[in-house]
Amino acid sequence: MQSCCPYLYFDGQADAAMNAYQKALGGELKLLRYSDAPAGGGEPPPGCGPVDKQRIMHGMLQFDGGMLMCSDAPNSGMAEKMGGMSVSVTFPDAAKARRVFDALADGAQQVRMPFAQTFWADGFGMLVDRFGTPWMIGGGQRAV
Repeated sequence: MQSCCPYLYFDGQADAAMNAYQKALGGELKLLRYSDAPAGGGEPPPGCGPVDKQRIMHGMLQFDGGMLMCSDAPNSGMAEKMGGMSVSVTFPDAAKARRVFDALADGAQQVRMPFAQTFWADGFGMLVDRFGTPWMIGGGQRAV
């Protein structure tokens, strides 16, 4: 079985972002910090301070029907802004999709398309969450 999974990069916000995503999507979250790596197995690059060792080296959220992975850039200034993509999550029903959309919209930078019925779904919406991640959330998809 093959799968495709978004891998998100943050600038020191991976811990907070992934905990927010777990709250919205449910599932099991695993976070590995640079300081958790065995000696020589993932230390931040030279020039990183002690605070950088608390950044997330690798994170994984497995939830019903999907998975998100992430990390923080090893030190401030190395992260790039997300763009040209959206994390798309589809649920069997619009009620669950609405709940997830509302959770991600809390404090969002931008709601690009409010959650509403469309010709292709019972509910669909687009937003950029407070961490800068673009999302498309849908539920009750229909054949078009």
